[in-house]
Amino acid sequence: MGRSYQIMMLENKVFSCFVFYSVLLVIKMYIIAIITGQVRLRKKAFANPEDAQRHGGLQHFREDPDVERCQRAHRNDMENIVPFLFLGAVYSLIGPSLAVARAHFLVFFLFRMLHTLAYLCVLRAPTRSLAYVIAQVPCISMAVQILVAVSSYACSDFIGDVVNL
Repeated sequence: MGRSYQIMMLENKVFSCFVFYSVLLVIKMYIIAIITGQVRLRKKAFANPEDAQRHGGLQHFREDPDVERCQRAHRNDMENIVPFLFLGAVYSLIGPSLAVARAHFLVFFLFRMLHTLAYLCVLRAPTRSLAYVIAQVPCISMAVQILVAVSSYACSDFIGDVVNL
């Protein structure tokens, strides 16, 4: 069973490329979660009363703007990276050019990294917004290409059923 996964990974270079960037993005998400926890500890701003009690008392059961910023960055990652994981996996299976696919994955990765840096380092506007928009371009491109590739299968039976009524 393990051998079949190895063959799939090695034979589908687009999928291997996708996996590479996806794993980097997931690691980035874990790092943001760790950063959020560290900022909570440093600022003594805990989300749960039991954590506040453990670290100095209930007065530390509070919100903090820096913690909230980290949480927004993490939430934005979840809202954007999770769809990328689906789109990229399916896109890898429709047989795109390796160079084009790599460009899609790399652009998404680089601009999500810039988006995170802009969020956490409070870079000047519109850096974060531009990074967000540019990262969406490859996702939209992949979605359109996937829809084009599968539309004939999705619609042909339905149209045939309607005609045969």
